[in-house]
Amino acid sequence: MSFNLQSSKKLFIFLGKSLLTLLEAMIFALLPKQQKNVAGEIVLITGAGSGLGRLLALQFARRGSVLVLWDVNKEGNEETCKMAQEAGATRVHACTCDCSQKEEVYRVADQVKKEVGDVSILINNAGIVTGKNFLDCPDELMEKSFDVNFKAHLWTYKAFLPAMIANDHGHLVCISSSAGLVGVNGLADYCASKFAAFGLAESVFVETFVQNQKGIKTTIVCPFFIKTGMFEGCTTACPSLLPILEPEYAAEKIVEAILQEKMYFYMPKFLYFMMFLKSFLPLKTVLLIGDYLDIFHAMDGFLERKKKL
Repeated sequence: MSFNLQSSKKLFIFLGKSLLTLLEAMIFALLPKQQKNVAGEIVLITGAGSGLGRLLALQFARRGSVLVLWDVNKEGNEETCKMAQEAGATRVHACTCDCSQKEEVYRVADQVKKEVGDVSILINNAGIVTGKNFLDCPDELMEKSFDVNFKAHLWTYKAFLPAMIANDHGHLVCISSSAGLVGVNGLADYCASKFAAFGLAESVFVETFVQNQKGIKTTIVCPFFIKTGMFEGCTTACPSLLPILEPEYAAEKIVEAILQEKMYFYMPKFLYFMMFLKSFLPLKTVLLIGDYLDIFHAMDGFLERKKKL
């Protein structure tokens, strides 16, 4: 009898809490959550030397954050540093770092901790794309994709998460991709690395939840193609549903999601609907939708990026 009472009590508590979380989600869907203040927060952005990383840095510069910029491209990173200072940042630190090299990540991370302080917002943004069919992609390029797009997240988490835990304060931001949600023709290695980055971020979040570390937040970002040059030549057959995103718009919305502490952020919003359909529709129906949207040929015009990433 006592077992049944205990089980019933547990069920009612679960149902009550579930209802409250659903109501909370509905309220925030109608009334956007207040954005947190990041003035003075130490924000580290990988891949800050160009593209989305640079634009994210400028967004945080305008909000008074202390910036730590990492990129393998020293010249591009220093240019971002100057732009961030012009945008209002009072403290900006540009560090040359090849995020694909574990020992270099740890070395530069130690330097940051000594010279700047504990990183409170970590944005893993650095990424590369080969744009080749699976059997046409050399092994070394596949390994490089995983080193930059996924393994770098392992090393930066290892380097900066302990201080976040000690301070019970931090925010882990994973810039994944729509290609981290669904497989894409011509992006096998890229998709695999982005799926892995998504899985890591979600798993570390679950660890912090289980350990009741409520001060550590996670945001996983999955955007469609952004006009940064990384996916030059790629197309969309349905720009009203799956537009190729303007970089400034994408950066602004991503920062808004971070400041509102959203766990998952997909853009455009049609991606949420696509994932919902994928979860229950028959495979043949899903493939028909993909064919109708011409998603399978989005990479056909891809132009390999020549400059160093």
